[in-house]
Amino acid sequence: MDESSLGRGKAKQVRQGRYINFGANLTMRAIVSVIVALMLGGCMQGTFMQGTLSPATDAGWSGRDRQLMSNLPYRQAAIPEEYRRHIVQYDRKEAPGTIVIDTGNKLLYYVLPKGQAIRYGITVGEAGQDWSGIATVGRKEEWPSWTPTAGEHARLDPLPAFVAGGPQNPMGARGLYLYAGGKDTQYRIHGTNQPEYIGRAISSGCIRMTNEDVIDLYNRVKIGTVVVVLPASRWTFRAHAAERPDA
Repeated sequence: MDESSLGRGKAKQVRQGRYINFGANLTMRAIVSVIVALMLGGCMQGTFMQGTLSPATDAGWSGRDRQLMSNLPYRQAAIPEEYRRHIVQYDRKEAPGTIVIDTGNKLLYYVLPKGQAIRYGITVGEAGQDWSGIATVGRKEEWPSWTPTAGEHARLDPLPAFVAGGPQNPMGARGLYLYAGGKDTQYRIHGTNQPEYIGRAISSGCIRMTNEDVIDLYNRVKIGTVVVVLPASRWTFRAHAAERPDA
């Protein structure tokens, strides 16, 4: 349930950022208060520099992956440090193997044993298309095709009726299809052909990852994996980078 740059005008890009401008007359005491409030609210995720993982190697890639990833039709993006893959300490109660999505901070966590998780930067749904809840991974696909939904056609046309799998496809290298109550929710965790938008809220509700990161996550996830999507207003977890980038 996502869209590519096909049929999307520049007006979409205008809505991508939200900025907080502090007036020149803001006192130092007020600045300190704002910083403390952010820290207590969990908006600061700790020291990102520690524990940064190297980009996923191609050790878990198929021959097709190597072929397609060697000739990408889009420009590679410089992912900001906070959205690069890290090992972090994790103090929520989800079981190892669970996926937890922090929509407010545009981060996805794959829970590991011993109080740790792998943290990935993501793109989330834009205003009006975002969602929250609990689902499971009901299907997995490598280099999935994309068939825009009726809702996407209504909002974003002109769109193609079908796009075959490949690096030009907005679904990217992998798709994890989310189910609830035995039914397809139409939401996915998938790759992207627009890595420059990692850390933004611009999708039609699906969770986008870089192709390198979604391959890494795909190789860890099993059918039936629980996916917890938390609304931004209820996120209370604070994570900071662990000492050892050893996942």
